[in-house]
Amino acid sequence: MASYREYHRRSVEQAEEFWAEKARLIDWQRPFDQVLDASRKPFAAWFRGGLTNLCHNAVDRHLAQRAQQPALVWESTEVEAERSYSYAELHSEVQRMAAILQRHGVRQGDRVLIYMPMIPEAVFGMLACVRIGAIHSVVFGGFAALSLATRIDDAAPRLILSSDAGSRAGRVVPYKPLLDEAIERCAHKPEKVLMVDRGLHGFQPVPGRDLDYAAERAAVGDAQVPCTWVDSTHPSYILYTSGTTGRPKGVQRDTGGYAVALAMSMQDIYCGRPGGTYFCSSDIGWVVGHSYIVYGPLIHGMTTVLYEGTPVRPDAGILWRLVEKHRAQVMFSSPTAVRVLKKFDAAFMRDRDLSSLDRLFLAGEPLDEPTAAWISDTLRKPVVDNYWQTETGWPILSIAAGVEALPPKPGSPGVAMPGYKVAVLDENTGQPVAPGTKGVLAIEWPLPPGCMQTVWGDDQRFVDTYWSNFPARQVYSTFDWGVADEQGYVTILGRTDDVINVAGHRLGTREIEESISSHAAVAEVAVVGAADSLKGQQAIAFVVPRDASRIADAAGRAGLQAEIMQTVQTQLGAVARPARVLFVSMLPKTRSGKLLRRSIQALCEQRPTGDLTTLEDPAALEQIRSALAEQA
Repeated sequence: MASYREYHRRSVEQAEEFWAEKARLIDWQRPFDQVLDASRKPFAAWFRGGLTNLCHNAVDRHLAQRAQQPALVWESTEVEAERSYSYAELHSEVQRMAAILQRHGVRQGDRVLIYMPMIPEAVFGMLACVRIGAIHSVVFGGFAALSLATRIDDAAPRLILSSDAGSRAGRVVPYKPLLDEAIERCAHKPEKVLMVDRGLHGFQPVPGRDLDYAAERAAVGDAQVPCTWVDSTHPSYILYTSGTTGRPKGVQRDTGGYAVALAMSMQDIYCGRPGGTYFCSSDIGWVVGHSYIVYGPLIHGMTTVLYEGTPVRPDAGILWRLVEKHRAQVMFSSPTAVRVLKKFDAAFMRDRDLSSLDRLFLAGEPLDEPTAAWISDTLRKPVVDNYWQTETGWPILSIAAGVEALPPKPGSPGVAMPGYKVAVLDENTGQPVAPGTKGVLAIEWPLPPGCMQTVWGDDQRFVDTYWSNFPARQVYSTFDWGVADEQGYVTILGRTDDVINVAGHRLGTREIEESISSHAAVAEVAVVGAADSLKGQQAIAFVVPRDASRIADAAGRAGLQAEIMQTVQTQLGAVARPARVLFVSMLPKTRSGKLLRRSIQALCEQRPTGDLTTLEDPAALEQIRSALAEQA
């Protein structure tokens, strides 16, 4: 590990020198005066005084060498359509969008909220905003009106970019009615709403407010809009993430630090090649989509694939067909997607020509060992886990194969990435724990470039939420349990607020889920802690079996339940054995693939389930309810 160890040591011990070198990976209109402004801890301002522009670095600077190279390729299995834009064509479309925004009063520092499906115009909108110094806030398409309204009121956008509808698994999802209802609920009313009409769902424009994108695009013609050079610390976007209080937090990102961090990560972590193709199957409404569908690949001069569809429609081979078709060099997906695909015939993957693919990256939730083993054995390509957060914008833990090809360790996303001074701390004392001991994963100041600047409009919330969790120490809390080994590999054990306290024993949900997942008959599992009058809490496991015939009758269910409980007892001890194992055919998840643990727990405890605006399929929660009722 000597090579990467030294590389990482420099990144934290000689941070200013290290990041000054990495800053050469992007273009600056004016050099920065100061690498790190440390005058307001815990805030960190990177590359103070430097002028740059995200859109220039993602598009304009490539025109001399890559004007005709595909920059953005759109594939939709929802509407059976595809489009490809070269860097020159993307440059033109972004300028048209920027001209439209300026035509309707959007200026530097104004916010533009983007509520869009996975279509090229959404990407044009993001790039157009940063081109003119406006601040975009992308809200996942299809969010319910109440959730959308809270984000509109918080960001106070001058203009909203939206569409008539999206499509999910062949079903039209109308956006316009949700948007109209949200605006009605808002104290802040946007001046204009720019609508992309896909012809999927009819709507009535609001006179004087709603604009037709096609007509506006025609009106601006071949507009030329120069980049607005902004200070490195100028906000590029706001991206909302859930808060423990129920009030979403607006993660505010800078411009220069973000561009530098992404440029470095594309080279050192993702091993992308300029001119190659990057395929990320996420959504632009999430941080992965911001960083590794839009900005990262384009900054690195790659072709990026924008996919509107699911991993199983028209069949479970669609992702691999897209890799084959576009000769993707790097693919980025989620453990959830892989667990879904694990249920299908491996021939969907093996029958495709995947010779172009160098690596598959997975992130979004912990990657369990059985799933990691299955995808590695089936794909026969390096599978690289990476752990990060909306707040950080790029990986905290992974394997930086672009520096040194460290060996992966099952169950661990890897070691600390450049600039992250990671520590595993005792939750009570805030002191580092010994290797092999569970603690709270924290990051010492400063957060490296690209991480959040603050909570939008609420500096105190940034300090209180992230930097005030340990006595006498001001360190950033990830709110995740972790355990590090002697070599610095960290295993994530789940959220600190998803801990199960059984008779005084504190157990992370991930530990129990990992054990249950190791049973050959288990496809997916979610474990929650439910209140218990005797032990404080009890663990309840909801299991999706690989073969439904195993639980076709009472004897089969009882047998598999006993096997699963014995597996946990053998691996973790009797205290970790679930009190109940219930079988369902699907688990309730958000549209981004994350388990709705709090809602499952609420059903177990017969409480209201709370906000379900991100729920992918309501039938999944009903299955949980029915399974609990049958066992009552």
